[in-house]
Amino acid sequence: TTIVTLLKTVNMIIINTKKYNMKHILLTLLFTPLIGFGQNILYLGGKAHLGNGELIDVSAISVNNGKFEMVANAKTIRINPQAFDTIIHIYDQHVYPAFIATNTTLGITEISAVRATNDYRETGTFKPHVRSLIAYNAESVIIPTIRSNGVLLAQIAPQGGSITGSSSVMKLDGWNWQDAVIKADDGIHLNWPRYFVQTGWWAEPGDIKKTEEYDIQCQEMEDYFIRSKSFYESKSTVNDLPMMAMQGLFSGEKRLYIHANLQREMTDAILFAKKMGVKHMVIVGAQEAHKMSAFLKENNIAVILDRIHRLPATESTGVDVPYKQAAILHEAGVKFAFCYQGDMEAMGQRNLPFSAGTAVAHGLPYEEAVKALTLNTAEILGIDEHTGQIKSGMDATFFISKGDALDMIGNDVKFAFIKGQAIDLDNKQKILNRKYRKKYGLEIK
Repeated sequence: TTIVTLLKTVNMIIINTKKYNMKHILLTLLFTPLIGFGQNILYLGGKAHLGNGELIDVSAISVNNGKFEMVANAKTIRINPQAFDTIIHIYDQHVYPAFIATNTTLGITEISAVRATNDYRETGTFKPHVRSLIAYNAESVIIPTIRSNGVLLAQIAPQGGSITGSSSVMKLDGWNWQDAVIKADDGIHLNWPRYFVQTGWWAEPGDIKKTEEYDIQCQEMEDYFIRSKSFYESKSTVNDLPMMAMQGLFSGEKRLYIHANLQREMTDAILFAKKMGVKHMVIVGAQEAHKMSAFLKENNIAVILDRIHRLPATESTGVDVPYKQAAILHEAGVKFAFCYQGDMEAMGQRNLPFSAGTAVAHGLPYEEAVKALTLNTAEILGIDEHTGQIKSGMDATFFISKGDALDMIGNDVKFAFIKGQAIDLDNKQKILNRKYRKKYGLEIK
């Protein structure tokens, strides 16, 4: 009874005064898991990056039952305070849709040096039936460090072999994988054969040579797809798990994510997918996508770009090409998203927004960078019906940052919500920060 009375008092103060500092907001959101979901809450005054390429400098965003109900320019509408249970002023704050990580082992790896914590790779060459979904660890201590920077959704993908398995899209909050899943088995990942290989090793790289078995490997891939398509068309009832997993590629229920980087590899991969009758395909990596942007546009192929903070693939490639690639594709009208694959990719997902920020510094319009982290990604993954932008009727999965979320200095996520529910933004790193600041008498931030 005392708690209920306190909550009612807090809400009454907020509704009546309409004056807020961070303590008011913190107190309200502290109890959001208890009372927030059934409330109609208005977030007023924030600079809203809608995710669709648009910006509202002074916004009025209402959330009701886990959905965005009203998204408007506060300067052009009349607001009735009585229509809302709670009004929270967020002037001088930035509002973004949830950033979405792609092609990551987040949640299926913990400590790379401890083999028992790595569950992202199975033996074998063709294994489309391997599912990252059931290996996902919702209690990974890495996950809270990622969502602290605004990344609230992620596509969890397996690795290893030619066909690595099936990925799934998860929300980065939940008790278990059943609770966290947003879209199960969204697509199958295929590592396209490499046309060239680098000899030597990273400390002493050798010459780049053409792969002698490229044509053989491509033929093996084609044979497997022909067999899979025959299984699909025959409507066989045989309990063949790999063949059953492949059926969604031909029916359109799943996407084929082809990992390829060179222009020759991507061209061959696209022509192959069309020949095999794959309904939806995406190129992942795409380090030379800027060289064939017209071809990608012509064939309506979306790409998930390799991490921007990388070295050029060859000595002849300009050092700033990875930074400018997104702007080039945008100018060509190619749909693209960002990823942070590679070394330390699970914990590195927290740097995903800053990859987009680097692209902005090299010519990509700011709101298009936000779109590449939100709506573009949602469309590529096939989850745009419910998430990816701040729009009436969409899931209220978003966050509020004190500054520019694409900038390392500005990114300061204060509050985050998944389907309208406030989530905990504390993590192990913040705990240690407070612990040692207290120990040495430093100001606790």
